[in-house]
Amino acid sequence: MRVLLVGAGGVGTAITRIAARRPFFDEMVVADYDLGRAQAAVDSVGDPRFRAERVDASDPVAVVALLRRTGCDVLLNATDPRFVMPLFTAAGEAGATYLDMAMSLSKPHPDRPYEQTGVKLGDAQFAQSDAWAAKGALALVGMGVEPGLSDVFARHAADELFDEIEEIGIRDGSNLTVDGYDFAPSFNIWTTIEECLNPPVVWEAARGWFTTAPFSEPEVFDFPEGIGPVQCVNVEHEEVLLIPRWVGARRVTFKYGLGEDFIRTLRTLHQIGLDRTEGVIVPGPDGPVTVSPRDVVAASLPDPATLGARMRGKTCAGTWVRGTKDGEPREVYLYHVVDNEWSMAEYGCQAVVWQTAINPVVALELVATGAWTGAGVLGPEAFPARSFLDLLTAYGSPWGLREQAATRTAAVGS
Repeated sequence: MRVLLVGAGGVGTAITRIAARRPFFDEMVVADYDLGRAQAAVDSVGDPRFRAERVDASDPVAVVALLRRTGCDVLLNATDPRFVMPLFTAAGEAGATYLDMAMSLSKPHPDRPYEQTGVKLGDAQFAQSDAWAAKGALALVGMGVEPGLSDVFARHAADELFDEIEEIGIRDGSNLTVDGYDFAPSFNIWTTIEECLNPPVVWEAARGWFTTAPFSEPEVFDFPEGIGPVQCVNVEHEEVLLIPRWVGARRVTFKYGLGEDFIRTLRTLHQIGLDRTEGVIVPGPDGPVTVSPRDVVAASLPDPATLGARMRGKTCAGTWVRGTKDGEPREVYLYHVVDNEWSMAEYGCQAVVWQTAINPVVALELVATGAWTGAGVLGPEAFPARSFLDLLTAYGSPWGLREQAATRTAAVGS
């Protein structure tokens, strides 16, 4: 396997450091619009299987040319969602396997944005699934941590833990703090604004997909391993669009533990228009220039990849499932916790980007070994969960299962 990794930011750099410890691939070409950043990621692993290239992720022609010149048969997309479709298109044109961690962008319903879906996350990719399948090509989409590992947990619950599932709820929370900053997101702020301020999507079997208002249905969820209770709210996320395609459940939701201060800041950005992506004209020393307000916000905040030394605490991604097993009610929380102190000491990467990065590497290894096979545009739920969870544990990152009724926590695979 020869991998073209596009994007050498925090997650891309973490991918190189995790992959460097595994033997399943022959070469990984790390490409970024900033060649220096790509070279820095390569230099950090000191492995001859890695080399750096420059590429513009928005230019499918350039990406196709790079795939062909390097002989890479897999494109791993570690950029933000704006570049999903150019990279997805390039992989299809070049005949490469494609893998991403976030899907094509949504557009709210023009008239009833908080009731009905418009263009949903991933719609542009799923529209091409038949064409990919006809060529025998695989696009594995949403294969990060959330979406990604959370979807694997949903498939595992359906396969081994439940006979019938009433509800699947992805619940994400942390107790992370960043020394010296009142507001410093631990993940890409462009993506954070997009998913938090768009209308959240909910799935119900009797109704299909529908939307609600941002930050709706607040609840307090008690996260394991010392994180504790965190207020969670509805947020737009790919799992709600992915899980119902392969896993039977009467209801699917995604709730993110943002906290009141974070929600207040996002609301303020929205109220004054700083979440907008379309350009506005502002004066410049050489005349008016056009800038995106959201890009200005992103440029004004610290790069999440640089915050690891200042971060304290743990982050948790997980899937809460309620249903029946052997005629009895059951409720569980499957989860994965990463301690920032551990990830910094072991990999030099902050916890959130490391937790995101490990999952596509595990998936690539399963594809390389033939444990995961398929054609078309497929989510993580389309593949056997047990092989993924076993390999995740073999990577030194065990997952957990908590029986909610008895509030027991058991490390699984440790």
